[in-house]
Amino acid sequence: TGECSISEVEIGIIDYPRFFTPNQDGFHDTWNIIGIGVAPNLNAQIYIFDRYGKLLKQLSPTSQGWDGTFNGQPMNSDDYWFRVNYTEPDG
Repeated sequence: TGECSISEVEIGIIDYPRFFTPNQDGFHDTWNIIGIGVAPNLNAQIYIFDRYGKLLKQLSPTSQGWDGTFNGQPMNSDDYWFRVNYTEPDG
């Protein structure tokens, strides 16, 4: 009685930087989702919006990431929102 079994489960972790500083100093200059740039999510899409819902950038998790610009112009220091469309791996 009281026998336990051990199970092994592989999980994926998706994370994102809470801030970035796109000032071209080589540190935290771009922003991207961490952990979905692999199969089956090579075609995942990330959408960046300003606080009013205006789409600023669409990018892939396999890209360099968002550099904090819109139409080549630096955006203000502010809050920005994102949405991610990706495939949940079967498991």
